[in-house]
Amino acid sequence: MELDYRLEHPLALSARGEIHGFTVLLGRSGSGKSSLLRAIAGLLPAHGTPFDGLPPQRRAVGYLPQGYALFPHLNAWQNVAFALDGSQRHRAALEWLARFNLAELATHYPDQLSGGQQQRVALARAMARRPELLLLDEPTSALDASTRDEVMAELVAQVHDLGVPALAVSHDPHLAALADHLLVLHDGRIVQQGPPDSVQAQPANAAVARLLGRRNLFHARVEAHGDGRGHTRLHWPEAGLHFSLPRHDLAVHSWVDGTLPPHRVTLTDHGGEGAVRARVARRMALDGQWQLALHCGKTLLWAYLPGTSPAPPIDAHVYVKWSASDIFLWPPAHADAAMQRENDE
Repeated sequence: MELDYRLEHPLALSARGEIHGFTVLLGRSGSGKSSLLRAIAGLLPAHGTPFDGLPPQRRAVGYLPQGYALFPHLNAWQNVAFALDGSQRHRAALEWLARFNLAELATHYPDQLSGGQQQRVALARAMARRPELLLLDEPTSALDASTRDEVMAELVAQVHDLGVPALAVSHDPHLAALADHLLVLHDGRIVQQGPPDSVQAQPANAAVARLLGRRNLFHARVEAHGDGRGHTRLHWPEAGLHFSLPRHDLAVHSWVDGTLPPHRVTLTDHGGEGAVRARVARRMALDGQWQLALHCGKTLLWAYLPGTSPAPPIDAHVYVKWSASDIFLWPPAHADAAMQRENDE
């Protein structure tokens, strides 16, 4: 399904891309994601495809707002039946609840349901309208971290089973990883789209990488070209670091965006050539590894270590190093000046 919408209020936004299966539109809070869904549903003035010019009641959409908007005075089957017409509303509502494994909770009220159960009731109500497009606004926002991945994996599987394309807007990179297709919104437009693994492997710029949850993003100034071997010297001011890369296409005095993958940062027992002194600010044991946040200059440098390795204590001084080949720079034409503005603030 083609998506092509233009909004002027409450903010200027132009969203053009494709919706395939379970599609996630990833963007920062306040970037206009929810406004786009409301425009597609006909609740905000806008022009675009699909459903252009139709009043809200004639748009074949199922819409799950943030918080699910269940009626607190209606039980589960009554909430689903609210979207239905005819004398068989009760039976049809029970059938939809059964499809979402909620038949035994049909008489429960929203405050008697977990967040995941409320989401499934809301999804059953949205799907009872037999929509051509399902719209989900920040579907992970009301879920706790311990159940988020399980609940969302189930929701995606249900969407696939129902065969209805879905557009979910979110700022959560975890949800983006579950998508069939990913759209990335930045500065009022779609700046990249494609399968999540492709976007993850090659973010178009630092803004996209930041939305995907990448760490160790930096803005560096090109200082000089080197010794005739194609090396260029750069300065990462926030970290107080100077380093050289085998690049010859960077203009002196220009700024470039780059990233240093945390799993390529290694700890060493002592200083030496290429080693940088840092202080351990935080450490977390997650997903079988240590994640260390290291004070380096005025910024935090993240390093990921195997969980089987000993981790230095908080406030310990350590030396870290990495290879120049581990640093990735985006082409200067795509350098994200907004990133530097964020650092300045």
